[in-house]
Amino acid sequence: MRGRFLTLSRVKLELARRRMSATSVPSMADFLTKKTYSPPSWASHLLPIPSHTFSLAHLPTPIHRWNLPGLPNGTELWIKRDDFTGMELSGNKVRKLEFLMAEAVDQNADTVITIGGIQSNHCRATATASNYLNLNSHLILRTSKLLADEDPGLVGNLLVERLVGANVHLISKEEYSSIGSEALTNALKEKLEKEGKKPYVIPVGGSNSLGTWGYIEAAREIEEQLKSRPDGLKFDDIVVACGSGGTIAGISLGSWLGALKAKVHAFSVCDDPDYFYDFVQGLLDGLQAGVNSRDIVSIHNAKGKGYAMNTSEELKFVKEVASSTGVILDPVYSGKAAYGLINEITKDPKNWEGRKILFIHTGGLLGLYDKVDQMASLMGNWCRMDVSESVPRKDGVGKMF
Repeated sequence: MRGRFLTLSRVKLELARRRMSATSVPSMADFLTKKTYSPPSWASHLLPIPSHTFSLAHLPTPIHRWNLPGLPNGTELWIKRDDFTGMELSGNKVRKLEFLMAEAVDQNADTVITIGGIQSNHCRATATASNYLNLNSHLILRTSKLLADEDPGLVGNLLVERLVGANVHLISKEEYSSIGSEALTNALKEKLEKEGKKPYVIPVGGSNSLGTWGYIEAAREIEEQLKSRPDGLKFDDIVVACGSGGTIAGISLGSWLGALKAKVHAFSVCDDPDYFYDFVQGLLDGLQAGVNSRDIVSIHNAKGKGYAMNTSEELKFVKEVASSTGVILDPVYSGKAAYGLINEITKDPKNWEGRKILFIHTGGLLGLYDKVDQMASLMGNWCRMDVSESVPRKDGVGKMF
């Protein structure tokens, strides 16, 4: 019997090994390599299908239980750590960039242009990825009218962007609003072309139909992670922040077409749900998906005071989550999405009882550095250490390495 048990165990291990090797999950040996892309079978009817990807993210990102206090009876909350996709490249944006940067290289670009807010995680990730691939980067960053003519400083994402040599172009919010992101990036593209450059333009957040493939792939990754579990875990709901639309388009379409079949809830941190339903529809139509955005995702308004602006309650929530669970949320995206989720659960706990929820953490930790002044009053756990006179002292005992 013992020999039979060992044989069965070896068979199970070998099947698990083969199952894992058959997935599309890259190994660390693949990092920064360009590969031919093959879509999931359930997405093979989408058009156009990307030809290549660049392996930029550390995948697969882990999924684990997230024991937030106050959940309804029988409700399980899990979290997918897309804040672990890298360090300089951390967050959800790198999944999109795997496809976008591959196209830039295919087009023989020598420069990448993108645009976003002054603390844009996407712009930081784009600058880093461009540097990895020996491409120059130009970032158009939106800031206040008062600061548009000043050195932007070195706080948060700006520090990384400027360390890796990105060319930063500041624009006021008023100019951005009246001109628009597409016209601004095209104007910079034309200027660089006149200088002999070959620029490739990436839209806000990397959110176009090509970038959408990043989270179609994430849906396949989650599928494979669930298949490898012995407990048959299946999610009823997927929750994620929405800032530019590409992430929710990809994960919603992937869940709808693939095996997940989870209800996707997106919490918008800017604009309103109607805008994002229409924008996501445009991305889906760009892939000839043949589905209605309102059928595959439920979009909730979580922008609060506005994009990248926080109430004291939101920041207190971020602090309490970190203290109680060890998970650090960013204040702009996942922090607002988690805050919105808990508010929805509190308003209607019966609706969430017994459900298994997957929350996707989209990264953005560097954005916290822009909130230190607002969060200072929440941090009180420090003191000057009081060492009794009875403790022996001798100069040179303590080595300061």
